[in-house]
Amino acid sequence: MATKEKTLDDLFLETLKDIYHAEKQILRGLTKMAKATKTPELVQAFETHRDETDGQVQRLEQVFEILGKRPQAKPCEAIQGLIAEAAEVMDEFKGTDALDAGLLSAAQAVEHYEISRYGTLKAWAAQLGMKDAVDLFDQTLKEEKKTDQLLNQLAERGLNRKAA
Repeated sequence: MATKEKTLDDLFLETLKDIYHAEKQILRGLTKMAKATKTPELVQAFETHRDETDGQVQRLEQVFEILGKRPQAKPCEAIQGLIAEAAEVMDEFKGTDALDAGLLSAAQAVEHYEISRYGTLKAWAAQLGMKDAVDLFDQTLKEEKKTDQLLNQLAERGLNRKAA
């Protein structure tokens, strides 16, 4: 029996399931990171992004709907690794001035992963003629880039200096 050749449609769906799982993990991670940090601006950034992530999960559910599929998560090992790293930072640097710089760094690693994934999904959706999905991914991509810029500013304005 010949195996069915995998297509861009298959790759798109698998990646969608992956980022859907990732976003649900990120929601939990952001809550823990907001509780662990002592810097009010960083708490605010984590809480704001957690609220945005709720909307991003809903957008992903809309893309599943466009595909005529029910939302389904596939374990995302990359995000699990990044969240485990953040947990390690929280344990190892608890109570130190370096904690917030470490949390910020962990959050940026997650943002960069998300920016990469959403950029890819947006391009594939365009290739597959899914205009509505392109628009949904574009909204999320803009939010992720904005959060990354905010984290950069927080780092440069003093979190990294405070950690030194």
